[in-house]
Amino acid sequence: MFIQTEPTPNPNVLKFLPGLDLVESPTDFVNADEAAASPLAETLFGLEGVTGVFFGYDYVSVTRDAHGPEWSAMKAPILAAIMDQFVSGAPLLRTMAPGTEASAVEDSEVVAEIKQLLDSRVRPAVAQDGGDILFDAFDEETGVLTLRMRGACAGCPSSAMTLKAGVEQMMKHYVPEVTRVEQVL
Repeated sequence: MFIQTEPTPNPNVLKFLPGLDLVESPTDFVNADEAAASPLAETLFGLEGVTGVFFGYDYVSVTRDAHGPEWSAMKAPILAAIMDQFVSGAPLLRTMAPGTEASAVEDSEVVAEIKQLLDSRVRPAVAQDGGDILFDAFDEETGVLTLRMRGACAGCPSSAMTLKAGVEQMMKHYVPEVTRVEQVL
């Protein structure tokens, strides 16, 4: 197995590509308690300097502490952990991961259009940078759309620009009911 690495726009996040499909729904682990849902995430959080783990469809993004070890010291143990996980054949997730619960509420036509646009245009582009953007809420009275950034996008210096210059402009163009896009922290 050969695992490639790619930098992301966030200097504290590195993307690892094992060449396999990993999950059907991207999954974010922001602390060691959440990592208990995955043997790999748990192992990665046990490494010095790891502060976040994100499973994309076909990659793992790892966030490091900006004041911790450099990537040159962290890359080999992370690669070993990922390799061990896939060679073992153990499942990536023990149970349903946090944030993957299905919504029982039916979406309005506008919300359905927003989600479809996010899924077809925004999320694939953001996944190339090791992150994800999720729908949080849409206020139909004010037109404010709130989105949640995950993986490499969370805390990325360029995420505000991506949100305003890219996502907000596209949403306003295709969904005129959207007046503003904001990030939920």
